[in-house]
Parts: sequence; C-alpha cells; structure tokens
Amino acid sequence: MISRHPKGKTVSKASDALTYLGVHERMAALLPAVKRIAAIQRACATALPEMFGPCSVLHFHSEQLLLAVPNAALAARLKQRLPRLQDELQRQGWQVNAIRLKIQIMPTMERPLPEKTAQLPHGAVSALAELNDNLEDTPRNAALRAAIAAMVGRHKRQGR
Repeated sequence: MISRHPKGKTVSKASDALTYLGVHERMAALLPAVKRIAAIQRACATALPEMFGPCSVLHFHSEQLLLAVPNAALAARLKQRLPRLQDELQRQGWQVNAIRLKIQIMPTMERPLPEKTAQLPHGAVSALAELNDNLEDTPRNAALRAAIAAMVGRHKRQGR
C-alpha cells in the first residue's frame, strides 16, 4: 500500500508507517498508546496458551486491562486463567490490578480450503469401478452410483 507523507514523500513499506505516524502531528499523539497496547498484547500472547490467540487488548488504562474475546466459550476458559495472567503480567513489569473481558465478535478472515490430497491406489479405483458396475440399477442406489462414478472418473482424469 502506498500513501503520501505529510511532506510530500511516498511511503511504501509497513515499517515506514510508524515514521509517517510520527511525523503527522495528530497521529504522533497516538503513537505512545499504540506502542503500549502492542507491547501488552505481546506480553499477553506469551503468557497465554495459543488457543487464546484470537483474544486482543482493547484498552489498558489506570491499571485496568480490557481484553476482547470472540465468544462466550473462550471467555469462560480465559476467566479461569485471569489470576495467572495477571501474575505473569505483573512479573513482566506491567501494573495490572484488574482484567475485564468483553465479548466482541471479530470479523474472521476466510481461509482457503486445503486442496484434497487423498489418493486412492489403482486397485481401489478399479474395485470401486467394479462395484459401480455390479450395483443394481435402482432408484435407491442412484445417488451412490453417481458418487462412485464421479470419484472413479476424477481419479482416471488425474491419471491415478
């Protein structure tokens, strides 16, 4: 992504974004808070198991930490770990006297489905083709025969 620097320069790298924010007067006031939130987010990530990865720091002010949790089930599990999290954050030098949770449904990025890699041996494909040929041609078997025929055809097209 390319954006314009306040002084007319072109900014093209993500690392240059901090430089851009630092130069812009209004944005520069936000930088310390952003850096502080990012630092406590990293501290929380190291203190919690990976299953809490979708959780994020919303706010940290007056020694109170507010965490966003994507659903109630994860919030219930995290609630049990709050004393340990608070102790770990204090051990790392963060003055955290209270941790609150807020269930906040976050937009999920759609992950591409993994490509199917299952391969049937040639003997299995032959056996399925034979089964398809020997199945009685009735309305009850129509869907099964169509599925077997599609699978055999797909494997033959792919040269398996």
